Amino acid sequence: MSFADLGLSDELLRAITEAGYSDPTPVQQQAIPSVLMMRDLIAIAQTGTGKTAAFVLPMIDVLGHGRTRARMPRSLILEPTRELAAQVAENFEKYGKYHKLSMALLIGGVQMGDQVKALEKGVDVLIATPGRLMDLFERGKILLNGCDLLVIDEADRMLDMGFIPDIENICTKLPASRQTLLFSATMPPPIKKLADKFLSNPKTIEVARPASTNVNITQVLVEVDARKKKDVLRDLLNADDVNTAIIFCNRKTTVRELAQSLQRSGFRATEIHGDMEQSARIKELDRFKSGDINILVASDVAARGLDIKGVSHVFNFDAPWHPDDYVHRIGRTGRAGATGKAFTFVTSADAEAIENIEKLTGQTLTRIKGSGESAAKAAPSSPEAADVAADDQPRPARRSRAKAAPKVEEAKAPAPKPERAARKPQEKPAPRREVAKPSEDSNDTGGWNGPMPDFLSHGFN
Repeated sequence: MSFADLGLSDELLRAITEAGYSDPTPVQQQAIPSVLMMRDLIAIAQTGTGKTAAFVLPMIDVLGHGRTRARMPRSLILEPTRELAAQVAENFEKYGKYHKLSMALLIGGVQMGDQVKALEKGVDVLIATPGRLMDLFERGKILLNGCDLLVIDEADRMLDMGFIPDIENICTKLPASRQTLLFSATMPPPIKKLADKFLSNPKTIEVARPASTNVNITQVLVEVDARKKKDVLRDLLNADDVNTAIIFCNRKTTVRELAQSLQRSGFRATEIHGDMEQSARIKELDRFKSGDINILVASDVAARGLDIKGVSHVFNFDAPWHPDDYVHRIGRTGRAGATGKAFTFVTSADAEAIENIEKLTGQTLTRIKGSGESAAKAAPSSPEAADVAADDQPRPARRSRAKAAPKVEEAKAPAPKPERAARKPQEKPAPRREVAKPSEDSNDTGGWNGPMPDFLSHGFN
């Protein structure tokens, strides 16, 4: 099936071709016709499946007819973080280049006056984080009763960040007859309840089971002495098939130190983490996307939402503390039908973390020994080879552990961050907690500092 078979306009097909895409992904094949038929939709899709284009593409054609009115956006897309909102805006710019649509981005960290000016002109597409949207609504700067299309993206992450009450509030202010699209990697009970309340006879599609990892990714555990991590990483990076790579670390200090170490070793590496200004992060990401550098060392601020085409490898320099972070980290490779490789360094202290990852994903991961010699020679060449290797190896003995402590409800904090808070060197990672709704002015939620790019406040033309 091609994009032309989905009923998209010639102008949109031209933009898709120029962007380098020819065949729709499974979630796009199933979602786009339903959106064009004005049906409500629930899409359960894991990261890297092309879900953003699954709603951006049909929205462009749906909005191709009609006119804007001041302060009354015609459509609304809700995103949990500024980073994701800005990325969706980039998609609208790329695919909507031949449509005369206007767009505004409502995120924290940008002067509110610029956003109000864009709204006063009238916009076809409003992309917003819930906090900034409610702020402007309560100030009387925006009206939602003309919005006929609502997209709730990353719904399960909205739940994690405490945004569900805001989303329910927003839904009550939109026309009851609107079209609503809900995208989520998983469908926990609160999200199911939200869908039942605000969607009308939705079509439900699912392209992968919840918490699964992409079948196109070869996953390998590299057993290594903690003191030898950098040596083994350099060996793996020198392999012939490493074109572009993202390396994840648990702490911002490790990100900085590792990036500097790789640079001293002659690698074209850079870093992004939560202590950097958003403008600096954007600059380094642009260098990575353009090929100026080919290795990006990152903290978990970059684990979710980044859509960078052609990442061949992901390295977990530190085994992630929480298993869902593993799924999102390795999802930066193997995107949109491509293949990729993910290496996770494990030490004797990581046994429980790996056990939880394998339990979540339902997989037994291939293990290889890391040493000063190239561990790349021992790595499986494909996901199928990795499966065979995993079947042939004994499962590691599971260590006994005490009964898990119950989740502790945390008092509201002024500015929680997607990236894990830095911990003392000897301190063990704390159990995951129910987190209060974060402030959208925190840098670690993808804060946008500095001037707003032109395409974020003006139209596509």
